[in-house]
Amino acid sequence: MPAVDRVLETALYVDDLGRATRFYQGVLGFTALFQDERLCAYDIGGKSVLLLFHRGSTLETVHLPGGVIPPHDGAGPIHIAFAVTAEALPQWEARLAETGVPIEGRTHWPKGGDSVYFRDPDGHLLELATPGIWRTY
Repeated sequence: MPAVDRVLETALYVDDLGRATRFYQGVLGFTALFQDERLCAYDIGGKSVLLLFHRGSTLETVHLPGGVIPPHDGAGPIHIAFAVTAEALPQWEARLAETGVPIEGRTHWPKGGDSVYFRDPDGHLLELATPGIWRTY
């Protein structure tokens, strides 16, 4: 079986792309790699990409010079975790507090990692996780 290296892209579907980009750029400090009226792509630690799609804007096949992208979409609150260092977690908690983003939960994992949970404007559950929550992280 050929190996898969990692998850390269993760997609979230949002109702208001402008509102979502203000949150991800303003609160989390993400840098856009690409943005148009349909989507915004963010670099995540130089290792993966977070795609924010305006909900319903990807229901048609996209034809590009190099091929096609089949239709896709999603609904409901999705969960995604972002890796952070243990040293940075208190700084992130302070950042969330200063930007008015409530923390909904905290977990200390048996292997030693910690997680902090909060929501984006579309209700997606976001997590900041330190090493030690999984055997692989």
